Amino acid sequence: MTQQTAPGRAPEPSLADPCAEREPAGDRLRVPGERPGLDVFLSGQVFMDMIFTGLPGLPPPGTEIVTDGLGSAPGGVANIAVAMSRLGLRVGLAAPFGDDMFGSYLWRTLAEQEGVDLGLSRRVRGWSTPVTVSMAYDSDRSMVTFARPVPSPLDDLGAPPPAARACFVDVDRPVPAWADRMRERGALVFGDLGWDQTGAWPAEVLDRLAYVDAFLPNAAEAMSYTRTRTPADAAEALAARVPVVVVKCGGDGAIAIDSRSGERAETSALPVEALDPTGAGDVFAAGFVFATLAGLPLAERLRFANLCAGLSVRHRSGSLGSPCWGEIAAFGESGEVPEAVLAEYAFVVPFIPDAADDSPVRAEPTLRPQH
Repeated sequence: MTQQTAPGRAPEPSLADPCAEREPAGDRLRVPGERPGLDVFLSGQVFMDMIFTGLPGLPPPGTEIVTDGLGSAPGGVANIAVAMSRLGLRVGLAAPFGDDMFGSYLWRTLAEQEGVDLGLSRRVRGWSTPVTVSMAYDSDRSMVTFARPVPSPLDDLGAPPPAARACFVDVDRPVPAWADRMRERGALVFGDLGWDQTGAWPAEVLDRLAYVDAFLPNAAEAMSYTRTRTPADAAEALAARVPVVVVKCGGDGAIAIDSRSGERAETSALPVEALDPTGAGDVFAAGFVFATLAGLPLAERLRFANLCAGLSVRHRSGSLGSPCWGEIAAFGESGEVPEAVLAEYAFVVPFIPDAADDSPVRAEPTLRPQH
């Protein structure tokens, strides 16, 4: 039911935690000794994502398409920050935020609704929030982005990096000095990258893997940078450069190699209907980070990441479509996949908080059409 407000007064968006069972992962990560203040720290750019779904096709020039599917959510680096926080990881984010309406919405949603620590983030006077419009169609999407240059370097924290068990960086730009300092203190460095719009796929990007502990590209990126023909060949080439490599293959699952232990693993995609793939790669990465910090074997890390990503694509709205533990518990009782498939995920059960029952509760985007 739509909440009513008094005439002449603007409605206040709900910032209640959509994950009622959210709690710090704490002892469930089975980590000996005292934990630092954060589990994961990252920096980057936050976008206002507007995601149209249910489209019969993409609009030709001069035409208009009307659809009843719209999700709005924090995007960019917020995709993975939200997904990790919903799993109970304590997440810190350093990012610039515009001083416009979208910037205020993004800040409040991340800090108040999703519990992300923005202590090293900053509001930038006169800077417009970047916006991406995504049009999901036929299990894929097309995007248009508005973005102005960030006034100061993204990786200039203006303070020492916080204590954390891990950090996450984009290797399509130089690995920031703060990540090196965190690694020297024992933090694991996870790396990802974006699509190279120039098509050059420069070799120096792979040289940066010397400063990374785990690298999670998608198959197209991995093959392009390594000049290989298959995801498996790309994974082998990257394993010579980085301790752990995971090649995300979308609907074909994922491949992982741990060159230190010699472990190799492959998994198929979760057999669910994909409605919106926006942010699925980031949700996968969040699941892999959680499972790594939990000390799981490589095959289980891969399957847990696969589970999180598979649950996210069943729904709309990008980062706010990432699963809470309640949805993970509900999926186990839903009968949506065969028992033989579900049995492969039995290792997840001990990590589900006691407060998470099997009620299929779904978190919704804060900005949404009113019905």
